[in-house]
Amino acid sequence: MMSPKSLSLQSWSSVGRWTVFGTMACVAASIAFTLVAFADLSDELGLRLVACAAALPIIIGAPLFFYFSVRMRGLAIANARLGRVARTDSLTACLNRGAFTDRIDAWLRDPAAARSGALLVIDADNFKTINDLYGHDVGDEALTVIARAIRSVLRNGDIVGRMGGEEFGVFLPGVTLHQAQLVADRIRLCVNFAAFQPQGEPHELSVSIGGAVFTQATSFAQLFRIADQRLYGVKHAGRNAAAVVQVEDVPVITLKCIA
Repeated sequence: MMSPKSLSLQSWSSVGRWTVFGTMACVAASIAFTLVAFADLSDELGLRLVACAAALPIIIGAPLFFYFSVRMRGLAIANARLGRVARTDSLTACLNRGAFTDRIDAWLRDPAAARSGALLVIDADNFKTINDLYGHDVGDEALTVIARAIRSVLRNGDIVGRMGGEEFGVFLPGVTLHQAQLVADRIRLCVNFAAFQPQGEPHELSVSIGGAVFTQATSFAQLFRIADQRLYGVKHAGRNAAAVVQVEDVPVITLKCIA
């Protein structure tokens, strides 16, 4: 994703190109028309007409091209900002569920992408208790703390999104089962040690994590289903733990209809 600074620099470069090349095109067209229309004039008068034909597009066209290019730049930046808003969860600054899912689906379909990776599904433990004790504003603060803790252990290129409520997703391209388990454990520990003091009272946060690691073609739906199953198992076993499994090791269960 292009940063705002990179987008701004690129858009100013586009303004310069449109202004210069647009003006040059107008100058060339004006000179060509003058040479054809007044080919029978004397050399001295012809040179004056050519000079006028070159000067007028520069004097009039360059400011117009610059003005409209700047307006187009503003529209491009506004559209980019709207796109970021549409893709981003406003509370945690993570990708929202739709953008997160689309990004991973696109990655999985890309033939140039690595053929291995992992999806982690992360759920805040006992989150309803925080809302009940301190209110939803403090619950929102807890979510931002958890989101920061998750991002603090990820690499450039890893993808994090808020799946909804108190659930997050993390996609780790190119990792092995061992590496994915390490990342999941680091996320869990980082959340445990994150500073969270609602109303001045220390309150430890924890998360449960389920993960699915793949080494061959797969889909987001399959990864999420397996990771969510592991998350459910962690929750049922007592929470504040991480369980990551290899997709290929998960048996396929088929249901047979009995007549």
